[in-house]
Amino acid sequence: MDSPTDFSRLDAAAWRERDLASVWHPCTQMKEHPGTLPLVPVRRARGAWLEGVDGKRYLDAVSSWWTNLFGHAEPRIAAAIARQAGELEHVIYAGFSHEPGLRLAEALLAVAPRQAGRAPLAKVFYADNGSAAIEVALKMSFHSHLNRGDGRRTRFVALTGSYHGETLGALSMGDIPLYRRVYAPLLLQPLFAPSPDAFEAAPGESAEACALRRADALQAIFEAHPGEISALILEPLVQCAGGMRMHHPAYLRRAREICDAHGAHLIADEIAVGFGRTGTLFACEQAGIAPDFLCLSKGLTGGFMPLSAVLTTDHVYEAFLDDSRERAFLHSHSYSGNPLACAAALASLAIFDEDNVLARNRRTAARMAELAAPLAAHPRVAQVRQTGMILAIETRAASGEDGTAVEIAGRAGLRAYRHAIERGVVLRPLGDVLYWMPPYCVGEEELLHLAAVTASAIEEAITP
Repeated sequence: MDSPTDFSRLDAAAWRERDLASVWHPCTQMKEHPGTLPLVPVRRARGAWLEGVDGKRYLDAVSSWWTNLFGHAEPRIAAAIARQAGELEHVIYAGFSHEPGLRLAEALLAVAPRQAGRAPLAKVFYADNGSAAIEVALKMSFHSHLNRGDGRRTRFVALTGSYHGETLGALSMGDIPLYRRVYAPLLLQPLFAPSPDAFEAAPGESAEACALRRADALQAIFEAHPGEISALILEPLVQCAGGMRMHHPAYLRRAREICDAHGAHLIADEIAVGFGRTGTLFACEQAGIAPDFLCLSKGLTGGFMPLSAVLTTDHVYEAFLDDSRERAFLHSHSYSGNPLACAAALASLAIFDEDNVLARNRRTAARMAELAAPLAAHPRVAQVRQTGMILAIETRAASGEDGTAVEIAGRAGLRAYRHAIERGVVLRPLGDVLYWMPPYCVGEEELLHLAAVTASAIEEAITP
């Protein structure tokens, strides 16, 4: 075994060589490393910055796959994990309980979206990543209907352009051909409703009108499959991995009404959009609706630890209470409710109040809009759109791939990525879409740097 001293002496080239000899990285065609796609060894991180082995710094404009909320190595979260590690690192969560898990469940239920006249979300089920949370929600939805004697509800509805994860059930709910085509024989077959994406609005049509028109199409799907649909699953306001597609909250209100009218559940995937990204703590709040299932992960722990949570109603929970073990929800993860992760999540939630994060985010979002506005005039930019601290720049370059959401797809996307990395910014395109989703601690100088590198990436990398 190598000592830490051995690794501290590795330069970037030697690190890459050793890494590529033993590690298989996610979401990567490994043949592209290291010549085509750069491999960046990171030694440490602070705030909005990553520091490479060679000492070069990189602005983390994508929050490390949208997980990091308050900056890397945030001392309050780090301290909470350290304190918990000295008391209880982990215990089986079947038949056992612990303080961080209980406190976190109570805290999440206290801040969860509420809707007038609707029973609140009342129970929390823990898993360890976003895809697992989606699997839990899908299984719970079907099984709760079955336990109530409604076994015909075996279908799910998802949106075109959607992405919900990589496990087979979660992947089934996605609509990105490059991701799902290989595994198609293994997947569930959902019904895909047209996305309410405002970018697809007809000429002169408002975002709200587009959303309502697409809601009519959603209703038609439910009417064509009476009694068959278990749940509708969607990302509220922003389809993130689907290309940062954004829609008007009116769609969510109609979706809630349609699900209620047809006895189906509404699953809100707030894994990426939750915890302040859209301007409110949860995106559902902007429509004034509450889902039957709220799936959370990524920012849940502030980017420190893997953890996910599925919040649901007492009505769903009570469907599983029975003398029969078969009617129980027999789903588990070894690290469910991990105390270290729960402690991190509690510390993260506390920061929202301590630092008045949502108000600060609104100011940052306004500044992001100001800095991005000049980009809209570039002939290679089709649209600049924004929801809270998610800002997307739709370029007119052709990705050459099967889906506009494929990460770093096509020559232009790859050029933009490399261009930004060389200039110290992690700007990871989704097909033809460049986007900003920085940590909430990002400051003025960092935003200026981000805007300048984005502009040069469009001019030098996106433009042929």
